[in-house]
Amino acid sequence: MTTIVLSLALAILAAAILGCTYRLIVGPSRSDRIAALDTIGINLLAMIAVLCMLLNTQALTEIILVIGILTFLGTTVLARYIERGSVIEDGDDR
Repeated sequence: MTTIVLSLALAILAAAILGCTYRLIVGPSRSDRIAALDTIGINLLAMIAVLCMLLNTQALTEIILVIGILTFLGTTVLARYIERGSVIEDGDDR
């Protein structure tokens, strides 16, 4: 029974990633695309966690941490780019 529920969860997460991919490509604004990209990263984390439970292993937990950090950094950098127009400040604030 647990295997069926976890397999169903993987299928639902895969469908959610497909929906977010559509929003990433078509999205009417940059902020919608950034939100879709962030949601894809979170859904990918959830898929790997469900896969760990399905395979009864902890071998992929480091990958979860790395993807989580990269997702956070990517969202932060893209939001800063939208807000300021550049990621790295020039230092010419005079």
